[in-house]
Amino acid sequence: MSTDESLIPAEEKPWVPLADGIDFRLLFTSLETGRWTVLLRCQPGSSFGRHKHYGAGEYFVVKGRMEYRMGVALAGTWGYEPLGTIHECTSFPEYTELLFTNHGPVMFIEEDGTIQSTLDGELLRGLIADNAVTGPAG
Repeated sequence: MSTDESLIPAEEKPWVPLADGIDFRLLFTSLETGRWTVLLRCQPGSSFGRHKHYGAGEYFVVKGRMEYRMGVALAGTWGYEPLGTIHECTSFPEYTELLFTNHGPVMFIEEDGTIQSTLDGELLRGLIADNAVTGPAG
């Protein structure tokens, strides 16, 4: 994506599946810094499994409710997640929209630290390209 000044109407971006019950709109990625920003749409009961932040992250809950190790983040809550933070589970007990920026990858990991998968700007761009070829699921 361009590093030029930008004005992006989010509704013009497609919703793309990311995980069971969770879709995203990619708003920004930087190959130079590894930073990426997404709007997440999380269905009731959806969640992210155990993961570690290999870059600092920050979020703003637009609507709904997110529960994780720090507690409950309701609509209007902003939070910061430092480099190296590990979350056992991040869950969404009700429909939630969340603006999230991370300054590097997020690694989904097993208890022993084995990496299951990597979430970063490259993966997000690939999912968008795959979705454009196959069309939206459901």
